[in-house]
Amino acid sequence: LVFTDETPVYFARQLVAERMGDVRSRLPEGINPVLGPVSSALSEVYQYTLDHPSDGERELSKAELVERRTVQDWVVRPLLRSIPGVAEINSTGGYVKQYQVLVDPIKMRYYGVTIKDVHQALARNNANSSGGILPRGPEIFLVRGIGLIRTLDDIRSVVLKEVGSTPVYIRDVAEVVIGEEVRYGAMIKGGYTEAVGGIVSMIAGANAKQVVTRIKERVEEINSRGMLPGGLRVVPFYDRSLLVDAALLTVSKVLLEGIVLVVVVLFLYLGDLRSSIIVTATLILTPALTFVVMNHYGMSANLMSLGGLAIAIGLIVDGSVVVVENVFARLSHDRRGDRTKITLEAVQEVATPVVFGIGVIILVFLPLMTLEGMEGKMFAPLAYTIAIALGISLFLSLTLSPVLASYLLKPGNEQDTWLVRMLKRPYLMILNGATRHPKKVIAASLAVFAATMALFPLLGTSFIPELKEGTISPNMDRVPNISLDESILMEAEAMKQVRKVTGVQYVVSRLGRGESPVDPAGYNESDMMIQLLPDNQRQGLSQDRIGDEIRKIVNTFPGVNPVMAQPISDRVDEMVTGVRADVAVKIFGDDIDSLLSKANEVAKIANTIRGTSDIKIDRMTGQQNLTVTIDRQAIARHGLNASDIHDMIEAAVGGKAATEIYEGERRFQAVVRYPERLRSSVQDIRNILVAAPEGAQITLGSLSQIDVKEGASQIKREMARRRVVVGVNVRDRDLGGFVAELQRKVQDSVKLPPGYYYEWGGQFENMTRARRHLIIIVPIT
Repeated sequence: LVFTDETPVYFARQLVAERMGDVRSRLPEGINPVLGPVSSALSEVYQYTLDHPSDGERELSKAELVERRTVQDWVVRPLLRSIPGVAEINSTGGYVKQYQVLVDPIKMRYYGVTIKDVHQALARNNANSSGGILPRGPEIFLVRGIGLIRTLDDIRSVVLKEVGSTPVYIRDVAEVVIGEEVRYGAMIKGGYTEAVGGIVSMIAGANAKQVVTRIKERVEEINSRGMLPGGLRVVPFYDRSLLVDAALLTVSKVLLEGIVLVVVVLFLYLGDLRSSIIVTATLILTPALTFVVMNHYGMSANLMSLGGLAIAIGLIVDGSVVVVENVFARLSHDRRGDRTKITLEAVQEVATPVVFGIGVIILVFLPLMTLEGMEGKMFAPLAYTIAIALGISLFLSLTLSPVLASYLLKPGNEQDTWLVRMLKRPYLMILNGATRHPKKVIAASLAVFAATMALFPLLGTSFIPELKEGTISPNMDRVPNISLDESILMEAEAMKQVRKVTGVQYVVSRLGRGESPVDPAGYNESDMMIQLLPDNQRQGLSQDRIGDEIRKIVNTFPGVNPVMAQPISDRVDEMVTGVRADVAVKIFGDDIDSLLSKANEVAKIANTIRGTSDIKIDRMTGQQNLTVTIDRQAIARHGLNASDIHDMIEAAVGGKAATEIYEGERRFQAVVRYPERLRSSVQDIRNILVAAPEGAQITLGSLSQIDVKEGASQIKREMARRRVVVGVNVRDRDLGGFVAELQRKVQDSVKLPPGYYYEWGGQFENMTRARRHLIIIVPIT
């Protein structure tokens, strides 16, 4: 659920919680929807793996992956979740420890017990109780009943029933072992081993730089003090602060260079050291006071605000230069007058044009302040920073500069500097020629203006220039029915080849989803994180060149639908329009087959247009389903209900959690299920025995029709309407021109059935909204 920026997040969560309370009663039993953490698509600021110094590039065993996942869930995650600003730690990879009771259907039949009996007995035999208090003279005792299961032997000793004064234990009908939960994802490191790690998400709206700094401090403490068992260490593979620091360093460097250049130019043009010092005082004080005002109003010194300050460096001295120059001229003409009076008159002469001049410049940036959505978040800080800096410079020009001028300036010669004299010669020649032929100058100006307006429609349009993050994140989408093991093998092979590309530092990949359902994905989806070497270590290769090589590698794998992306830009696209692509063609309708057919037609057209880089169609079908259709006549003959069949399918095949086993502060599920050898094929599932009320054992295949059918892998909706998306990334062409051509060809060639319609999303949606807004506000300003 995505709310507008004006909606308070906790108010929105309260509304959703109230609606969920209404819906919860209408959901199937066992389905309990909960609200996710207070985070956003851009909240993933820090990602790491748990490594040991001796790991090298060896493959970790299953036992090591189980142990590291346990350390991640019960040691690392609590340590990091307590950090201010952290919303959630999403554990990924490895195996989650689980207590398993693997029942033997033959033994259960011999002793006359069912899988339901085993499940209920295990659940009833794992609890403590309270007996209140027992007074004993001047003291009281707290009465407690201790019955929690501690070991595997405790589970084995649970009594199921009594036969001839002899108890039947769980160990008589089942094997009790330590196993692993069913996995829905994995993490792969370098292509040579699976790994265990976590993703740290910050609270929505928090300062990423501050949060990551706290995380790094805690990680350093954990590693330096050896707080993890077995010598494990937290090793980051994605750190948002590195990009922030690099961007801020670049902007800060440009800012300082701009200040130095302005000082040099001022001295060369003014030719007077004292005048240059006065103007330089404004140049230095204005950025400092700008930061004070920004801090007062809660504006952070981010990339865009610092960029705005860098743009304003050359503008903030304009008013001071005019004031100082006029004061210097008046003092030179009237050497014997009152300095204070002369300075005041000189400032009054130029005050009005200075105010209007700087006011007009501030007004120019008004359209950027009024932008909405993502473009507003990007450019509004830049415009506000420039406006604040220019306002402060105007104030200093009319207050500080005159005071300094009255003290520091001395009457002198109003001769131009050698640089100004040299530049004046060609300028005066052009000026004289223009004044002698005014009609020709006006006609030429109008002709140039008309030519530029005629060329305007031919200019390409795009939304926001792409930021080179230094990290590439290809999304590989495989066929929906691929198994996790096969997906891991394919991903590992791709990673091995990617590691060989020049400029790649290291590679870590996530398959499926982690523990948190905030970012759901299937076995067929992977998110590879490729960290590049710094620019000076890439042998002159740009990020685009490296990305091209990686694209060639992932395109060689059969059945893979790759989309090249970057971590932040990828999440921004998804957050704004729900699609990770530059252009999203959304087709709305009712029938899945019709939606996919039209989506394929759109994809074929997009593939013929210049500039198409990657194309991805939502995989909505292709998932093989083992369908157990209950025969109601058959179950009626044996006195069974449909719920009896469902309970057996859930427990025997999927495994049904009965209780939780505590190991100190840690807790793990205890499930009852069939051994893998009895549920690993379609025939095995047909042979599952269901106990009838009269004691007969009937195979599941006799009570239902069991078939393998192709079904939907996912169904996506937007505003309660089914939709399929064709995502297209654009490269080496302007976004506006690409979409205009695609829209024209789609409208001409793809005819939708009645009730179906298109919507165009992605970055193009933002660009269109911003352009409509600017068309109105720019002429007004």
